[in-house]
Amino acid sequence: MLNFLSCRENGTLDPLALVRAEATRRTFSLELSKEQDVKRIHASGVNSLDLDPVEGRYLISGGADGVIAIYDTHNLSGTPSNTSEAVCTVGRSHRHVHKYSVETVRWYPHDTGLFTSSSMDKTLKVWDTNVLLPAEVFQFEGTVYSHAMSPVAKKHCLIAVATMTSIVTLCDLKSGSSTHILKGHRAAVKCARWSPRNPYLLATGSQDNKVLLWDVRSAKSSLMSLDQHNGELATSTAAVNTAHNGHVNGLCFTPEGLHLLSFGTDHRLRLWDTATGRNTLVNYGKICNESKKSVQFTVSRGSSPDVVFVPDDSSIAMFDVFGGTSLHRLVGHYNYVQCCVFNPDTQELYSGGSDSNILVWVPDLGRGEDYEDSKKQKAEPSRRSQNTQAYQDTWSSDED
Repeated sequence: MLNFLSCRENGTLDPLALVRAEATRRTFSLELSKEQDVKRIHASGVNSLDLDPVEGRYLISGGADGVIAIYDTHNLSGTPSNTSEAVCTVGRSHRHVHKYSVETVRWYPHDTGLFTSSSMDKTLKVWDTNVLLPAEVFQFEGTVYSHAMSPVAKKHCLIAVATMTSIVTLCDLKSGSSTHILKGHRAAVKCARWSPRNPYLLATGSQDNKVLLWDVRSAKSSLMSLDQHNGELATSTAAVNTAHNGHVNGLCFTPEGLHLLSFGTDHRLRLWDTATGRNTLVNYGKICNESKKSVQFTVSRGSSPDVVFVPDDSSIAMFDVFGGTSLHRLVGHYNYVQCCVFNPDTQELYSGGSDSNILVWVPDLGRGEDYEDSKKQKAEPSRRSQNTQAYQDTWSSDED
């Protein structure tokens, strides 16, 4: 790091290179925080987390007990030790509380004045944060597993809703309408994600083992169905055009939007090129996924290489997105991890599990190393051995 600072002072290093190196060092050294904590509010498991994209300060959680809580994660105590308190909650006594388990909570992408929640009670609610009352309620025929809003859309305010039915419903916040539907799946839709690059590109995963990409401006059919075999199987095979050999219950785009990660109950994580729809064939190994719900995983931003954080039983596995290398495992929960969210400003990770806890993972600055420096250190022994061979005595005695 001192070398980076020296080069930056001399003007021989791009400023972004220093930022990227520090972000990488912090991301690779995450550990369970000994000083930061989140107050336990939920009586049952934590199903969903989201960090507000405006300030990166307010964390919202939705639990299996139907409760929604909003926490202030900023440490204003003046001491290293801090417990993030809930600034407001939609508890069981609230007259507009969800009747059953809250499956997904999301902040409005451009303002903390609104947030959305969906539940097993077949509703999607749009909440006014200031008064903590629903401004709009959408009713559905089946259980709502997941919903998502585009982080970059400026010409539409659509919420994609994945339900127990095979239809993806698009709810319009401007008109209050939910008549726009997408037909293509043959079983319940478990997850939906918008591209951070294209405001009209939507990805959905289903119990039919498929991942479909949609252009929401055209409801006639999907753009493509992702095929794990890249079209190399015979058309008569049942596995043709399936993304996984199990239900798809997790999706996440990379920060630049050029690739999509999918997670299935076949215990596999796959990386797709969103332009061509091809499976990149990156092998992450077996990752435990026996969840019947939507699984929320996330990708780091600003580090090199990018890191994906995936719930794996009671731990969180860290992988190099494009290399598939297992980097680290975060252990701290006592039961299944259901969700995690990454803060790109501080390189901190928040995770929620069936043990009702929300854990904070922070960089260990005493342990962290620059990724590039660690690679150089690994290469040092081979270079040293090559150098020492040049000075070794090759003389041999005739007496031997």
